[in-house]
Amino acid sequence: MTVGNPQAVGVDVGGTKVNALRIDAEGAILAREVVATPADDMDATLDVLVDAVRTVSDEHVAAVGVGAAGLVETGTGVLRFAPNLAWRNVPLAQVVATAMSLPVVVDNDCTVAAYGEFRLGAARGHGDVLYVGVGTGIGGGLIAAGRLYRGAHGFAGEIGHTIVEPEGPVCGCGNKGCWETVASGSAITREGRAAARTDPELAARAGGDPDAVTGEIVAVAAREGDPVAAAIVSRVGRRLGEGIAGLVNTLDPQIVVVGGGVAAAADLLMGPAREAYAATVEGGGYRPDVPIVPAALGADAAAIGAAVLALDERA
Repeated sequence: MTVGNPQAVGVDVGGTKVNALRIDAEGAILAREVVATPADDMDATLDVLVDAVRTVSDEHVAAVGVGAAGLVETGTGVLRFAPNLAWRNVPLAQVVATAMSLPVVVDNDCTVAAYGEFRLGAARGHGDVLYVGVGTGIGGGLIAAGRLYRGAHGFAGEIGHTIVEPEGPVCGCGNKGCWETVASGSAITREGRAAARTDPELAARAGGDPDAVTGEIVAVAAREGDPVAAAIVSRVGRRLGEGIAGLVNTLDPQIVVVGGGVAAAADLLMGPAREAYAATVEGGGYRPDVPIVPAALGADAAAIGAAVLALDERA
């Protein structure tokens, strides 16, 4: 039973970490627990998830929200498929609800991030919102006419898995040339490693080992004026903007919010992305401006969004 103003726990379950927060109805963070994700072991990850929820909970908690990267089925809270994790048919909602005896909402991580930005962040005051989460891959969340849009099964917003290069790099989903393979953090890493094989200066930043180059290393090099690294980030940013233009053509949002795990390169990506968007969106000179803005809630968008959604939808 809750006491006083209701609070909620929100959890972002990612491939590298579980980020659990307890917030109040205004979104203020009251407690936090961050633990590593044993991504190759579903049972161990579920144990870590439940432990994190328990650690941040108290008697004020009225509901729990979970955001997970993958196809989360509406109504059941089952994670049917995760493209970048070895998770299949995981009953997330059931596991957490049984452990906590509380209402539980489970949704895609970018879907709840979109809801967080809509309620408390950069998209507040906008009824039609496209959220683009750029990290290892690309995910999306949609607000339509002031309401969260999940689609028929809960799988709406899987924008990173539109094929843009049929013979391109292999994606975590199994296809080749998905948008996320050319416009995400993994694209920066992949291109950085390839470039480091012929660019000793970039390789030196990773101790001389091209395979140790990361997206963050490339971003730092680009910011410090390395022309090879700058070209990589600019190219990935342009591909991001081209994809956003296609989505704006399809969805006609009022605003596009870009978040996710590419914080080290976000400022470098946004300029080329906006330029490519302006050059490729249909009727760019004749349609209302659609701003492309960074997420206000940063890396906590999914956890905060999941908690707010759980409060708003609790039984």
